[in-house]
Amino acid sequence: MQDILTSWFVQGMIKATSDMWLKGWDERNGGNVSLRLTEDDVSPFKHTFHADPRYIEATEPVKELANQYFIVTGSGKFFRNVALDPADNLGLVRIDNEGQGYHIVWGFVNGAIPTSEFAAHFQSHITRMQATNGTNRVIMHCHATNIIALSYVLPLDSASITRHLWEMSTECLVVFPDGIGVLPWMVPGTDGIGLETAEQMKQHGLVLWPFHGIFGSGPTLDDAFGLIDTAEKSAEILVKVLSMGGKKQTISTENLIALAKRFNVTPMSDALK
Repeated sequence: MQDILTSWFVQGMIKATSDMWLKGWDERNGGNVSLRLTEDDVSPFKHTFHADPRYIEATEPVKELANQYFIVTGSGKFFRNVALDPADNLGLVRIDNEGQGYHIVWGFVNGAIPTSEFAAHFQSHITRMQATNGTNRVIMHCHATNIIALSYVLPLDSASITRHLWEMSTECLVVFPDGIGVLPWMVPGTDGIGLETAEQMKQHGLVLWPFHGIFGSGPTLDDAFGLIDTAEKSAEILVKVLSMGGKKQTISTENLIALAKRFNVTPMSDALK
């Protein structure tokens, strides 16, 4: 029988959380990650499931996710500890038939529960499933340092922030042509911020929470991590450029249009104005 600790999804969560910790994006218990799994993904490991799984009621119904499995980081858990004890810091949950709640079928062995942002994850998973025909399976939230810093000095406007980041690195328009959604500051861990984030994720794979962090999505853990990493690298360059007195020259609108044509992507139109 296979050990769930060796599964691709547990090992993937260990790598993703370790990488995020090493990047400095997830201090203390900051950040959270969830990965949607299929029946085929989990069936070889059902012999490891809890005999009497705990049930938690959802704060809002998520009938679109009925019977889906998710592996998710725990509330109050430190990313730096996931590799040391995955079964304590991670949990595998199954949404019930009606989408009213979920059972913790594996992990969280010492009584933990999923991240306080799980409601936000649910809403974003629903949106990204619909927007990508089911290909997006990951929601990732972290406290990316330079992106947060820019939220204090740039207009909190999606087109403006997107354009600033596109201009800092040639690859950015290719990696996130749909730009970055931007919320006003909101209280975290609430249904409200989850619903507003999901609304932005109809058009964007990245959403900025000003003075707090960023939400990213993707088909795989690597894709979601790489999306955030690219935006954060561009933000780091912009912070350095601003500290040196600002831009003297930059990538032009014409350059960006040519780039989009070469790589066959459709850029966010408002960021080209």
